[in-house]
Amino acid sequence: MNPVNFNDQGGRDATVGLDPQKSVPRRAPGKNLFTAAIHRTEVCFGNYHREMSATSSPSIVLPFEDARRVVEEQAAEIRAAYSKDAHRQNTEILDLLSAAGRVLAEPVKADRDIPPFPRATRDGYALRSADLAKLPATLDVIAEIKAGAPPGEIPSQVKSGQAAAIMTGAPVPAGIVARGAEAKSGSQLLSASCRLNDAAIALAASVGKSRLEVYVRPRVAVLTTGDEIVDLDTEPGPTQIRNSNSYSLAVQIQQAGGEPVLLPIAPDEAKRLRELIEEGLRCDLLLMTGGVSMGRYDLVEPVLAEMKAEFFFTGAKIQPGGPVVFGRLRASTDDSLSAASEPQSAAAERKTSPLSHAYFCGLPGNPVSTMVTFELFARPMLEALAGMLPRQLIFLHAQLKSEIRSKTGLKRFLPAILSGEFENAKAELVRWQGSGDIRATASANCYIVIPPDRENIPAGDWVAVLMR
Repeated sequence: MNPVNFNDQGGRDATVGLDPQKSVPRRAPGKNLFTAAIHRTEVCFGNYHREMSATSSPSIVLPFEDARRVVEEQAAEIRAAYSKDAHRQNTEILDLLSAAGRVLAEPVKADRDIPPFPRATRDGYALRSADLAKLPATLDVIAEIKAGAPPGEIPSQVKSGQAAAIMTGAPVPAGIVARGAEAKSGSQLLSASCRLNDAAIALAASVGKSRLEVYVRPRVAVLTTGDEIVDLDTEPGPTQIRNSNSYSLAVQIQQAGGEPVLLPIAPDEAKRLRELIEEGLRCDLLLMTGGVSMGRYDLVEPVLAEMKAEFFFTGAKIQPGGPVVFGRLRASTDDSLSAASEPQSAAAERKTSPLSHAYFCGLPGNPVSTMVTFELFARPMLEALAGMLPRQLIFLHAQLKSEIRSKTGLKRFLPAILSGEFENAKAELVRWQGSGDIRATASANCYIVIPPDRENIPAGDWVAVLMR
């Protein structure tokens, strides 16, 4: 196969608009490029005036691994806060199937020994081992025991020279598999904070749990920014595009266990942007797309800085998705403010959060960058708010189908297809036109992860893979 030249596939991240090798440009310590570019210049958007340089945040651009660990640390803080104030985490009771995919809020314990009787683990015969000391041997089959057989059909004993045919799962004479070998009555089978997958649902069913207490889905506000963005039902102008980011994020939020709340599109106007940010911060988590790069109309970071936000980082050395912002603001104490679009009855039922801060993630506006940075940085926060304990990110590995050439300096998460059969899995980049290419990403089922120090990866090498 022909080698895939990464630089011919839109290697330049259009969101950043910079040479990928340089990531975010070098900045003087404690200075934001945006601040420097407009220093001592009063900026007016509509009727909203302010000295931007006075409120812009210092630049904090981290290597990917450091940025990810910062997010995991904050996710752990969320779980610690709720552990101290467990009664303030919102929960609900659901029937067993409705609880699938949710996060368990109470431990599930065995209601009896498992197995509750000595049980056969396979088809065969119950007999005395001494009868097989000399082979060949002939034994008298006195019974056939099937799964679910009542006690009256089970021989009280198997004597010398006898055998009983027995099916998998059937009760057997004592001494085959001990009662309670898997779990004793009262022992914990599922811990709180576990995601209820198929095996967990089956285990809960096996102990008679027809209803489960689960954590309420966290509400995640989604705010897309930019004058070039229009709603789906609006005919876009020659230089406008429809709002796709809100919908891709809504799907990712649902898959991660959250409830998306789609806010109106924010224009490139600071006053209205601040109003919508304040509205979004009334949810459990605020995700913003666009407006986080270095352009004159990228207003998210300056507006947050004016609101006295604490920034954990304002960029990560990755591609796509370098200009990503993560931080928090002190939570509002005004309980009269209900979250956007939440019915008053639902808002009244929600308990006051023990968290002293509201968290936000500012994601790049290019669609692929939005999807990648959600998985890398927003998902851990959402899962923690949903009740899960933080998990470290784990990559799979597959052989590379075609050679990759790339520039060094950034950790790259590039859309790819994992194919093959059985143990013979191979990964190959899809051809794409950069981080705005939704069509190429829609055909991908994973991302190939390229380390920042690899310039050439030959076909056949093993590469890290992040599944989509």
